[in-house]
Amino acid sequence: MAAVRRKDPKPKLAVWKFASCDGCQLSLLDLEDELLTLAEEVEIAYFLEATRATVEGPYDLSLVEGSVTTPEDAERIQEVRRVSRKLVTIGACATAGGIQALRNFADVDEFVSTVYASPSYISTLATSTPISAAVPVDFELHGCPVDRYQLLEVVAATIAERRPAIPSYSVCVECKRRGNVCVTVAHGSPCLGPVTQAGCGALCPSCDRGCYGCFGPMESPNTESLTAWMRGLGAETPDLIRAYRSFNANAPAFRAASEREEAAT
Repeated sequence: MAAVRRKDPKPKLAVWKFASCDGCQLSLLDLEDELLTLAEEVEIAYFLEATRATVEGPYDLSLVEGSVTTPEDAERIQEVRRVSRKLVTIGACATAGGIQALRNFADVDEFVSTVYASPSYISTLATSTPISAAVPVDFELHGCPVDRYQLLEVVAATIAERRPAIPSYSVCVECKRRGNVCVTVAHGSPCLGPVTQAGCGALCPSCDRGCYGCFGPMESPNTESLTAWMRGLGAETPDLIRAYRSFNANAPAFRAASEREEAAT
């Protein structure tokens, strides 16, 4: 990471967790050497995944992982927004509701009564929603988990007061750059790569597996065309619904695609 010209004092960075698995926060810690350089440029003021020491806000940049799933979440994110000059959501949970947004397609009360011996102790919302559904967001970084170097780019860009250079094209472009043989054309494997935003380096197709859509919908996904193509490969309606209902099930483009299939049954 190149040094960023700044004024003293250092910008304050805060990292917040909502309903999530912590994987995107760990992506920040996985930077290792780059994290030391980052620490020279910003004051890591609040990051409970890394340290119990905290510095009071307001914060120049808040990174938020996780979705809003409880009444407490809905209140807390308002306070986070209030003390944050810039707020960036990181990961599928924060940008689309996450895997827990599968509740949005079912009866959450039925889930609670089935799973918990004392459902009356459970306080939860009927839906799992992205942070942007509750407060204004300055930038969304997709992925499950996010790419650590994309995350570093977002932090550096925010400090430098510029827009992050994050690709909006599909995973197919990454496959082309790596010289991968298309798993759909060559092997007949269903793949969400044509409608999924780049960022993973075409990880699954590079291992001869179809893309699972971890980075969510690309800028202009043609899910209807892809659905027809996968159906031609033998995929049936339940397969197509499951394909779109994974890490980014509640992302508008993927949700619409799965609901079209469900409505047709």
